[in-house]
Amino acid sequence: MTGVTVTLCTFRRPGVADTLRSIAAQDLPADTELRIVVADNDVEPSGRAVVEETAAELTVPVRYVHAPARNISLARNACLDAATGDWVAFLDDDEEADPGWLAKLLATAGETDADAVFGPSLASYGPETPEWMKTQDHHSNRPVRRGDTVETGHTCNALLRWRGMPWESERFDLARGRTGGEDTEFFFRLQRAGARFAICEDAIVRETVAPGRATFRWLARRKFRSGQSHAARAVGVRGRIGLALTALAKAALCGVLTLGYAWSEDRRNFWALRGALHLGVIAGCLKLPEPEIYGKA
Repeated sequence: MTGVTVTLCTFRRPGVADTLRSIAAQDLPADTELRIVVADNDVEPSGRAVVEETAAELTVPVRYVHAPARNISLARNACLDAATGDWVAFLDDDEEADPGWLAKLLATAGETDADAVFGPSLASYGPETPEWMKTQDHHSNRPVRRGDTVETGHTCNALLRWRGMPWESERFDLARGRTGGEDTEFFFRLQRAGARFAICEDAIVRETVAPGRATFRWLARRKFRSGQSHAARAVGVRGRIGLALTALAKAALCGVLTLGYAWSEDRRNFWALRGALHLGVIAGCLKLPEPEIYGKA
C-alpha cells in the first residue's frame, strides 16, 4: 500500500471546497491510500466550516489544522507535521486537479526513481484579461530544467518522497513565510541534500486567474519576487556575485529591448517583465528586503 498525504494551505478562500473535491475525485491505483491535510493560515479559524462541511461529503479522510500566523511557511510546516504517508503532495487552495493528476505524478516517480516530481499549473483567464497577457500566459506555472537538471520546483503542483527520507525533518523557512519563495528555497535545499527531481508535463492542475491579478503591475511584482526567490540557488558570496552580474547584464538587455519595442504593447511588456525578473535576482543576491505578499486581508 502506497500512502499519499495531499497538503494545501488556505487563507480566506471558500473555493478550497472545489480543490478538496478535485483531490477526492482522483483516479488512483487500488493500492493507494489517500489522505488530505488542510492548514488554515488565518488568525481566526475562518476556513474550518467550509473544510469540514466539504469533508463530510467526501470518502477521503480530511484533517483540518489551524496554523494562525499569516505566515505561509508555518502553515506548510503544519501540513508536513501532520503528514503520514510515504509521499507528500502539494496543491494551492485556488487550484483544481485533473482526475489523473496524482496517478501521473506517482507513475513518473516510479519510472524515473525521482524523489520529487513537479507538474504544471495552467491558468484559466477571464474575458477581462488583456490579449497580450493571455498569449504570453505569465500566470501559468511550469516546472523548468536547466540543461538536464531540475533544480527546484513549486508547491502549486508537486509530489515529494517523504516517510523515512533524510529530509523528513526539513521544514519551510519561516523568514520567507510572508514574502513568498519559501517553496523554491525549500526544494533548492533538498536538491543540494541529494534529492532527485523530475517533471511530468501531463500531471495538470488548473487555476482561474482572479481579475485583480490580471494587471501588468501585479505581474511585475510577481516577476520581481520570483527573481528574488531564484537567487536562493546561489551558494556563498562568490556565487551571489556571479549570479548578480549575470542578471545585471540580462536586465540591461531587457531594458534596451523594452525601449526598442515601445510601439508594441505585447513585446514591450514581455521584455519589461523579463527585466523585472532579472532585477529581482539582483535584489535577492544583495539580500534586499522582500515585499510581504502573504497574510494580508
